[in-house]
Amino acid sequence: MSVILYGVGGAIVVMLAVGLYVSQKIEGDSINYIVAGRGLILPLAAATLMAQSLDANATLGNTDLVASAGFWAGAALPIGLALCLFITGLFFAKPMNRMNLTTLPDFFRRKYGRTVEMIASFIMVISYAFLLAGNLVAGGYLFQTFVGTSYAVGVVLIAAIVFAYTIAGGLFAVAYTDVIQAFVAFFGSIGLIVFVATQYGITIPDGMGPMALGQLTDPSQGAYINLATIVALGLGDIVAIDFMERVFAADSPETAQRACFIGAAGTLIIGIPFSIVALSSGSILASLGIEPGSQAVLYVLLQNAVPPWLAAVVIAGIVAASFSTSDGAILGTSSVMARNIVGIRVDEEHSSGEAVAADGGSSGFFSGESDKLLKVTRLMAVPITLLGIFFALRVSATGMLLVLAFDIMLAGALVPLVFGLYWPDLANTPAALTSMVAGSVTRLVFFVLLPTTYAYENTLLYIPNDIFTAAFDGLPTFIAAAVSLVVFVVVGYATRDSYGSRPLDDEGHRTIVAGGDDGDE
Repeated sequence: MSVILYGVGGAIVVMLAVGLYVSQKIEGDSINYIVAGRGLILPLAAATLMAQSLDANATLGNTDLVASAGFWAGAALPIGLALCLFITGLFFAKPMNRMNLTTLPDFFRRKYGRTVEMIASFIMVISYAFLLAGNLVAGGYLFQTFVGTSYAVGVVLIAAIVFAYTIAGGLFAVAYTDVIQAFVAFFGSIGLIVFVATQYGITIPDGMGPMALGQLTDPSQGAYINLATIVALGLGDIVAIDFMERVFAADSPETAQRACFIGAAGTLIIGIPFSIVALSSGSILASLGIEPGSQAVLYVLLQNAVPPWLAAVVIAGIVAASFSTSDGAILGTSSVMARNIVGIRVDEEHSSGEAVAADGGSSGFFSGESDKLLKVTRLMAVPITLLGIFFALRVSATGMLLVLAFDIMLAGALVPLVFGLYWPDLANTPAALTSMVAGSVTRLVFFVLLPTTYAYENTLLYIPNDIFTAAFDGLPTFIAAAVSLVVFVVVGYATRDSYGSRPLDDEGHRTIVAGGDDGDE
């Protein structure tokens, strides 16, 4: 245990040190803070995209779900996330990088106007509070298991640590710590599966392995949930604010695209071995006479079935993963609140020095040395972190929180983004507005009416009823997305002559305004 504690402590110290060290790159400029000055080279961009996928939600949720429900229940997480990176590389990375956006809701403002920007922002803030919570859950369990704190104290501790270096270093801190996390996660994942295979053998229970395709075709085996997980992550993550921030931060459209493809491959290479190990967890723990109880399966394995040095490496990767996505969630959500909800704009064409000069004032961390957007973004990190802690204490389920976050994004924001880029003649403000509201409200209504969400009990907000049972679980993902699509198309066709469309030029700026205010800065 002492070796494991040293590993946990070392990971925390390194993350903090790197995050605080690179904070000097911010230079009082919100563009440096939010999108790393739009200068991430390929290794940094690829590592930070891969780390965004391999967070503690996906790692612990993956192993817990595989151990309890079969390979496809857990492997759906890395498969869905890798699919998202691949699709983004094919269709979205280059055009989105060319637009010089600062946050994802900037696209909705340019294309659809201020009202749609606000609604998109609120959807993203709610979703990312769940995503942040899921990573805090993983950290809380880790501190409880290996450090000896209570779960609640662990959640608060990891939130405080991540908060500290996020408000200092912004996306630079995220990117540089993600490089470390990617390497540690790679060696930990490969080392773990090699050790398990050589020491215990890979044991696949009947009906639980990769070839048990009933998990994808038979509702009684969880097919609805497993397919919904892949779809929610594969498509919903495309409109993830921290994910797109990394795309915006790449130094060129080509770098953004290549980083997505590399990240997709890395997500599978690191994520799938955890699924395979989880399949063998039952036989391994049984041979050792250990009952996992309510603890995370991966933690029980690391604590009892592998050498301390290997456990320390894997846990250090999980800690770094928790930090990686947590800081991205805090940064992305707080920047959306400051820029797109509060409405603070800074001209992205200005240099750092010009932005500082325009704001003026005295020195200090939250003072005039930072432009106004940077100061407010840092301040908004406080309520976002507190909201994440609240959800983590109410719903202690990692995998469910991850998928629910992107489920909401899929239902509320993907359709307007896709149509805005590829079918601009049909994409107008009424279509986007009604589609976003209809899709997200449909998903949230199903959430409160279903007793389970992705097979986890709904302990956050459930309205008892006799209409929707656990057998319906998984289907709301498809229904809400379909509602969003149908409403967008119907309203778009109905209003395109009277309202008009708002095409974007190659740089993403509006070239035609037909009806309503243009919503531009």
